[in-house]
Amino acid sequence: MRIDLVALIVDEYDSAIAFFTGVLGFDLVEDSPSLTNDGQPKRWVVVRPPGAQTGLLLARADGEHQTAAVGHQTAGRVGFFLRVDDFDATYRRMTEAGVTFVRPPRTEPYGRVAVFLDIAGNRWDLLGDVRAGEGPAA
Repeated sequence: MRIDLVALIVDEYDSAIAFFTGVLGFDLVEDSPSLTNDGQPKRWVVVRPPGAQTGLLLARADGEHQTAAVGHQTAGRVGFFLRVDDFDATYRRMTEAGVTFVRPPRTEPYGRVAVFLDIAGNRWDLLGDVRAGEGPAA
């Protein structure tokens, strides 16, 4: 048993795909035409980090209720966690790509962390391992 997908409500498919693939480096796994429950056209769009099993289903907001949830899926809390092998290089690349970081990098017992916003405004933790000499007491 495993979690396969997590739905992320977005305003628009193409800009969300561009953010997750172009800025974060995710793979576009699927982008297929589909229909909503009431027969309206939509797309089935799945992105995931390279080598990951769990992916994001990018779901375009449908109606006022869903539109209001864009960027607020976790009520303002960090709700998504992206662990990377090279924290400093990834942080630098994301900053250069214009990603908004709302908390600067810091070192915690569980690793290096910085809070950023995705294209919809949801908060994510960028996580990396602590290297020798970077611990909380360093």
